[in-house]
Amino acid sequence: MSMETAGPGVPPGPYVLVMPAQVTLADVPPLCERLRELYGDGAGEVVCDLAALTRADLASVEAVARLRLTARRAGRGVTLRNARPELLSLLELVGLGATGADDTVPPGPHTVTRPRSGPG
Repeated sequence: MSMETAGPGVPPGPYVLVMPAQVTLADVPPLCERLRELYGDGAGEVVCDLAALTRADLASVEAVARLRLTARRAGRGVTLRNARPELLSLLELVGLGATGADDTVPPGPHTVTRPRSGPG
């Protein structure tokens, strides 16, 4: 896990918490602690970049759920970015799909959105 920062000449944006390629259940508490540290350091907004996450499994669902809970306990939200369709489907299946403004990033060049299901 790491934190990206804006480069020279780039307007400051939200802090970005980058998930590792594989997450185990043992990784979840340190991820949540890092999120608390970011909020403690004054981060107004934190984006969790899931692009490197290669597996949608119980540990990745647990990580997302705990990060959301940690953010809510801090009175904040965490935004998910670059989630793979498999993870989005699994989150939806267990009732943790994007349900509010703190859970999604508006569509943009680096954002993965779920296609609408059904007609229209």
